[in-house]
Parts: sequence; structure tokens; C-alpha cells
Amino acid sequence: MMQPACTERAPNMHRQRAVAVAALAGAFAVASALLSLPAAAATFTPPGGCQLQVTVQNRGCTVSQYYVCSADPEGYQRSAIFGRDGLYHLSTIDAETRWIESQSPQTGLMDRLVEEAESHASFSRLLETGRDDFDFWTESNSGERLRHQGHDVLTGESVEIGGQTLERTEFELTTTAESGEVLIERRGNQFISREMGRFYGGVERTTDWTGARRETNDSPVTFAFPGEAGFGLTTPQYDCDQLMTQIPLERAAS
Repeated sequence: MMQPACTERAPNMHRQRAVAVAALAGAFAVASALLSLPAAAATFTPPGGCQLQVTVQNRGCTVSQYYVCSADPEGYQRSAIFGRDGLYHLSTIDAETRWIESQSPQTGLMDRLVEEAESHASFSRLLETGRDDFDFWTESNSGERLRHQGHDVLTGESVEIGGQTLERTEFELTTTAESGEVLIERRGNQFISREMGRFYGGVERTTDWTGARRETNDSPVTFAFPGEAGFGLTTPQYDCDQLMTQIPLERAAS
């Protein structure tokens, strides 16, 4: 599954994050140093010991860089996502696409997977059975714990996007606080690549704890591999001149 926080798209699910920004400025500096990437740079350079594998241009004015690092456990993949204003999301997944870690370089806030879980996300289970139900927790470096429950289902539909064969999924995800309060509800469609072992964005609807609702489309458009045009490009190419990348829907009744 895609990272539950999806901080590049979803509303802010940590209510205390704004308060924590100043205290976590040091974490921001660490993330910036790790990437060694000037804000105005046009080409992504992964950290030392890491290799960029593919650059994906998405709808919604984002571009994703997917890379692997020799120091990571086998099967781990990392990503860096850029918008029109530069880098704003970093994440790491394992071979089962479990959300190991994600962070916002803009705030320094980081979320990590809690190892104990009712049911961790499993890419292999999804491929084998056509459905993956999950129920797990994450914890932020501000001390907030969140529970993520939901499922991914293969629809049986395959599509070709940017020369890649992808399979469409349907998903639902509910994120709650330790108190049990529902913070975020997401549902929609995504895509998976068996060959590359990961999820890509799609069309989804999100409702947050305030009742605000949004519809987004982060579907992949092009894939650029080493030696191909656009490989490593950090400037998003699609939908950046549109104001419809996140469509505010009616506010749910309180």
C-alpha cells in the first residue's frame, strides 16, 4: 500500500505538527544534508551509496524519484517527491511495501512504523489472494501514535502507462488517534507494478476530522529510466497550471 500519511496529498493528520516545527528544525537540517540537493537544482542526486532507479511524473504536479541504497536491508526502496516548490516528502518501504518511515523535509516531522501490529500490509498477500487487509500503527518523532486500518483489492484491470504494465487497485484507509478519534478517511484507486514491487498514486477522496473533503489525482503519467529523457528531473510536468489538482468538495455535515 502507499504510505498512509501521504503528506504530499492528504490533509495534515497530526494536529500538533505546527507546534513541533520549531523544535524539529534540526531534523529538517539532517534531511537536507542527507539529500545534498540544492533547492533550485533541476536534477535529483540520491545520497552516497544509493542509486536512482526511475523517475515518475505524476498528475497533480508532482514528480517522484525512486532509489535504493546499499546500506538498507534487501528489498527496501526509497522515494523523494517534488512539487512545484521543491522537495516535500521522503519515504522508505520494505519488500512488502510496508511503510517503514516517512518524513516532511519542510517541517522535520517523521513517522515510523511500529513493529507490533494486528496485520501489517503485505504486497505478496495482495498478489497471491487479490486482497490485503491491514491494521498497524505508526509513531511520529513528536510522540504521536496513529492507527491505520483498511484494505487493498486488485480489480483485475491492467493498464499500460508510460510503457509500464500496471494493475489497478481499490483501497480504503482509516487513520485514527490513540483516543480512537477518526482523523483521516481515504478511499479510491491506485496502481501497482509487480515488476517494480510498489504502489503508485491514483484518484482518491479524502475526508479529515474537520469534515473537509478533497479529491485528488496523483496517477503516474511517464516513467524515465537511466539514460532516458527526464531521468532525475525534479520539475513536475503535469497539471501544474491547473487549480483542480485538489478539488475541495462540500464540507460534511457536522
